[in-house]
Amino acid sequence: MTIGKLIFSIIDNIESVICRTLLASFVVILFIQIISRQVFNYSIAWSEELSTYMFVWFVYFGASYATKLAAHNRVTFQFKLFPPRFAVISEALADLVWVGFNSYFVYLSYDFVFNKMNLFWKSQTLGFPMKYVYMILPIAFALMTIRILQVNYYKLIKGIDIRDPESREVEKLLESSDTATKPN
Repeated sequence: MTIGKLIFSIIDNIESVICRTLLASFVVILFIQIISRQVFNYSIAWSEELSTYMFVWFVYFGASYATKLAAHNRVTFQFKLFPPRFAVISEALADLVWVGFNSYFVYLSYDFVFNKMNLFWKSQTLGFPMKYVYMILPIAFALMTIRILQVNYYKLIKGIDIRDPESREVEKLLESSDTATKPN
């Protein structure tokens, strides 16, 4: 694998890598906190606060990852009533509205974090500036916007059907149950 392909692979899967790292980290921190409390009767003051912040970042990166997989919860049953071409266009227009919302939210959250947030607002236990916690907002919504555009590029330009893995599995199960119930 060349360096370019490796870098592209890392960037293309950045949300997955970050989510896995954050999940493993905050689970380990909470496990250590539980052992510390139960076995040693000692509480680690910063562990719960850090775990909470890591969980918030995990959720937002997870939302971006779900966007990349086209696995966000959305109402799509009405598109099945449309002709296929019109359904694709309608879904693309809905995604365009989503891009607009995300772009506006990136602007608002960036403005809040870097211009309007009190610089002396510190984390209660850890003592670091809260803007580092809130920076996830412009980062995650910018990543979601990029992933929405990427999914639509694959779907509309390249003709690659991007659907969430669960809906594919449901379709496979339905197909296999149809073939199993058909008489020979």
